Amino acid sequence: MIDDLPAFEFAFSGPLRDRLVAAVLDGTKTTTTGLLQDYEIDGEPLPVVGHRAAVVDSAGRRVAVIELTEVRVCRLGDVDLRHAVDEGEGDDSVAAWRTGHEGYWHGADYRGWLGDPAFTVDDDTLAVLERFRLVAVR
Repeated sequence: MIDDLPAFEFAFSGPLRDRLVAAVLDGTKTTTTGLLQDYEIDGEPLPVVGHRAAVVDSAGRRVAVIELTEVRVCRLGDVDLRHAVDEGEGDDSVAAWRTGHEGYWHGADYRGWLGDPAFTVDDDTLAVLERFRLVAVR
């Protein structure tokens, strides 16, 4: 089953992905955030509730199955505390969550992927907020 599902990769391969995958596996992480533009750039449709995917670790192993229970698009300036806390990264405020995520989106990996070394987000940047449940662990 897990090998037949589409891959779900948190962040880029490396220490951040490893921390996020560990948080999914221990139940701490139940939400994630991507930018709407990423779907547009990749030519992918927005995810839908009920979609299942295989969580992939930095070594490329499929380690778990998640199922989306909520998907919404909102401005970064409108992300709520519950979503921020449920990302499982230890943030206790939306401001702390935003700082961490801006560090990712303004970092070399993301800007390099975009091909835009000056890319920045602001309150009006549209984000895709996903809530999921852990279905199975390999």
